[in-house]
Amino acid sequence: MSDRTDRIEPRSARRRGTVDYMRAAGRRSNVHGLVEVDVTEARRRIEAIEAETGTAPSFTAFLVCCLARAIEDHPGVNAYRDWRGRVHVFRAVDVNVLVETTVDGERMGVPHVVRRANERSLRSIHDEIRAAQDAEDPTALSRWAELGLRLPGFVRRLVWRLPQWLPERWTDVAGTVAVTSVGMFGAGGGWAISPTNYTLQLTVGGIGERPAFVDGTLAEREILNLTVTVDHDIVDGGAAARFVNRLCELIEDAHGLEPQADGHS
Repeated sequence: MSDRTDRIEPRSARRRGTVDYMRAAGRRSNVHGLVEVDVTEARRRIEAIEAETGTAPSFTAFLVCCLARAIEDHPGVNAYRDWRGRVHVFRAVDVNVLVETTVDGERMGVPHVVRRANERSLRSIHDEIRAAQDAEDPTALSRWAELGLRLPGFVRRLVWRLPQWLPERWTDVAGTVAVTSVGMFGAGGGWAISPTNYTLQLTVGGIGERPAFVDGTLAEREILNLTVTVDHDIVDGGAAARFVNRLCELIEDAHGLEPQADGHS
């Protein structure tokens, strides 16, 4: 018998699902863009709202709000191709967000779909994300999900082919686009690149400070590292570039953080 203190732990059913997802996502024609966005004004407004109301708007909710508006201006990125080769362009922007929560004393990111984000205010999105964070156990799986994750791997991975086969069914379950974050678990700047099964995904990195010229004056600015991932089989490079430019404009203009927009539902 070995007296080493190594541990052997069973792999959870949820982890098996993550492995299946990553393998399926790795087969897509994903293109990653590493973007730097000035969020100084957005962060200033968030601090001002917190000082005035006692509650800071969620930064994730702010990004979801900007993303939904940018997609309304460029709806071609909110699309999937079905098994017949037809492209389904969706009007509703359903955003799958990675919500930070605590389960059994451990911080983790849990997916939650914000439905019709393009028809909602930042405050409404913020309230939903906070409610998801406070849910009793957001990691709990249904009985059928538990049974499904115990099936052989090649059968389980068929589920992740839904975007290619049945886009409408996929979006009913998982939303149309995704926002995931690595910045919530660390400090400072930095990007992350991740496979994804979505046509469009934002991976939120860290925020760092650096000097930059603003109106001819050198000033310290807060810069967000953002990875924009698109499926090149569906979205052309020019369309992706125009979408990214619009998204960056909205973020830098602190879209949705205007005082008069805060009270809308």
